[in-house]
Amino acid sequence: MQKRLYQHLETLWAYMQMGHKPAASDIIFVLCSNDLRVASHAADLYHQGLGSIILFSGGIGRFTDGLFETSEAEAFGSIAKDCGVPSEAIFLETKATNTGENITCGYDVIKQLGLPHQKILLVQKPFMERRSYATFMQQWPVSCDQVLVSSSGENLFDYISEEMPLDMVILALMEDYERIKKYPDLGFQTEQVIPDDVELSYQYLIKHYVSKHK
Repeated sequence: MQKRLYQHLETLWAYMQMGHKPAASDIIFVLCSNDLRVASHAADLYHQGLGSIILFSGGIGRFTDGLFETSEAEAFGSIAKDCGVPSEAIFLETKATNTGENITCGYDVIKQLGLPHQKILLVQKPFMERRSYATFMQQWPVSCDQVLVSSSGENLFDYISEEMPLDMVILALMEDYERIKKYPDLGFQTEQVIPDDVELSYQYLIKHYVSKHK
């Protein structure tokens, strides 16, 4: 891959991460997806003492329809148990099909079960950190003392795997950035400041990558 293209990818990849330092929270709130490594990262946060309970939110989305034999939340919960998280620390929300529903349906489960939620640690894929945070800040119905977002935090090429190949990840990255730009006007998430160099990288990638991989 040519150096200039790589640099623009890294610029966009870095922007989509929030750079928060994880801190002790009431609940580790995992927005499930097609990447089971997110569940392992949540388990690591649990074992670090950054939350005593984990809520996994996710039903069957467009990337997981037919991928798992269960809902995303159940698949993630199973991984967490394999990583040593006790069953009594794991809670599931199994209806959400997108990021907005992760937030709203997750809140409903938290309220129904009476789980503590003043300090929340959101967990997602690296390139979905910013959109998850912006969606939470728009759609969570009550105020919180602390909202942080965490991911495994790899750079783009360390993140790539057999299950998450390069083209899939880059196109998903581009789609999520487009949502960062469009969704505030639709009321789905809060406005995010976009530096000029980030938008420049996006436009370069549209011209030199996306147009060749449609």
